[in-house]
Amino acid sequence: MGISVIIPTLNAGTYIEKLLFKIQTQDIKPSEVIIIDSSSKDNTIAVAKEFRAKTIVIPRYAFNHGKTRNMAAMEATGDILIFMTQDALPLDHTLFRTLTDPLHMSDVVATFGRHIPRSDASPLEVFARQFSYPDTESIKGSDTIKLHGIKTFRFSNVCSAIKKEVFFKIGMFPHDIKSNEDMIIAAKLILHGYRVAYIPRAIVIHSHNYSLLQQFKRYYNIGSSLKHNSWILRNARAEKEGIRFVKEQVHFVLKRHEYRWIPYIFLESVTKYIGYRIGLITG
Repeated sequence: MGISVIIPTLNAGTYIEKLLFKIQTQDIKPSEVIIIDSSSKDNTIAVAKEFRAKTIVIPRYAFNHGKTRNMAAMEATGDILIFMTQDALPLDHTLFRTLTDPLHMSDVVATFGRHIPRSDASPLEVFARQFSYPDTESIKGSDTIKLHGIKTFRFSNVCSAIKKEVFFKIGMFPHDIKSNEDMIIAAKLILHGYRVAYIPRAIVIHSHNYSLLQQFKRYYNIGSSLKHNSWILRNARAEKEGIRFVKEQVHFVLKRHEYRWIPYIFLESVTKYIGYRIGLITG
């Protein structure tokens, strides 16, 4: 099966050369790498061409998380679409093999990999990576919704693979929302009877130290996206997972004696919740 790697970029000069080198040295070579770039002002396109990646340039204002990826997918020739982001680096040369192996199972049509934090990640971001991307493999379908709730639909375009035929069959990513296009496509797949696998052996280095304002915007966009896809919340609620996250986060920093982070955890949690609720109501 041919593999098409799709990477949206914007001023990716800090990462793009190292990322494309890591892709080039995978033990399973992709048929093509497609860079869809939002009119970068740096050397992103020049580097991409040096590595013989297929390049598509769009106006910056035209970028949309779902629509932009769909545009690249429609140009892809591979049977499997691997979606990555410009700031996620494969840990080793086995990423594509471990990410695509489960797709040989007839009912598994999509996979996603594990994120481990960068060396500069804050303790809260280290915890967030461990909480969201544990070291235990799982395969989820409609029969696991009652057990796992909203976690059933967890998915990440930072490092994922989808069978192209099924991707088009279910209508690709939604193109009219601000974020969460990856979670929504996973939910669509699962509710259509397919299964999605989390593969912790497929590892990328990826993390962000978001400010409170950035967290507010992120969770506003999440709430807004779910408002426009309320069918997800009819199948699984998100609030209980958020409460569990905060409790375990507090325990994590206490265990590490990082007491100074306790006030920030509660401030950040309130910021996220307010952003999410406003997005859910007005987004």
